[in-house]
Amino acid sequence: MSGLLQHMDGIHALAGLLVGLLVGLTGVGGGSLMTPLLVLMFGVSPQTAVGTDLLFASATKTVGSSIHGWRDTVDWKIVRRLATGSVPAALVTLWALSYYGHIGKSAQHLILVVLAALLALTAVTVTYQKKLIALARTRDPLEPQGWVVGLTVLLGAVIGVAVSISSVGAGAIGVTALLMLYPRLPIARIVGSDIAHAVPLTLIAGAGHWYIGDVNGLLLGNLMLGSVPGVIVGSLIATRARDSVLRPLLAMVLAVSSWQLFVKASTPEKAEKPKPVAGAQAVAQPQLAKGQ
Repeated sequence: MSGLLQHMDGIHALAGLLVGLLVGLTGVGGGSLMTPLLVLMFGVSPQTAVGTDLLFASATKTVGSSIHGWRDTVDWKIVRRLATGSVPAALVTLWALSYYGHIGKSAQHLILVVLAALLALTAVTVTYQKKLIALARTRDPLEPQGWVVGLTVLLGAVIGVAVSISSVGAGAIGVTALLMLYPRLPIARIVGSDIAHAVPLTLIAGAGHWYIGDVNGLLLGNLMLGSVPGVIVGSLIATRARDSVLRPLLAMVLAVSSWQLFVKASTPEKAEKPKPVAGAQAVAQPQLAKGQ
């Protein structure tokens, strides 16, 4: 216990608390905020930030999923349809990352660009979510069942790829798309289904990143110390929070994070001067002597 206390990091735990609180309040913000926070503020590499955040999101959303399951606000048919597309897509993406992912700075640049683009898309969906829902509910409610099921599976596949690469996609984007596909379903049931689907998806993707070596276990533990109580408190006070304030604030944070990640991805890093190696100097001296 004393060794664990020595490794506790108050700043990381506070970051987990704030993100967990926001997830509990709005249902959005796990991957959308934690990954750019780790990259931009704490200097964590994009691969490690994504892998660590995936397991962080899995553990955090397990709490929310258990609450929704207890309240019977999960549509397991939707969860199965999403998982039918997301799980195979995540496994294929993880295989591709393990095979091609460690290619130096180009892999980090790709992850930053994808993450920034998804954050920008998430900011838009958060801002106009109510209008998109209203638009969906003006359609003819008797949509072809096969068409809805097929698009749900396709949505799961897109989320599976996006989450595996950037840890973003299972929050506002997934909820908004589901609301468009199932406009007659209660919002609480849509949110509960999305959270329930995110738990196994982020667990599988996080375990894959752990196998690849892209997870910082100590950092994950510190984040979890704050996120679990944060998501519980946020869930308890969610009914009293003003959505008209939270949504624009979250969209602004996501937009700023997206812009900062685009700047970071487009800024070339300064080349480090090669340091002389002792062995190389020892070899070079005899060759110089021969030339003389």
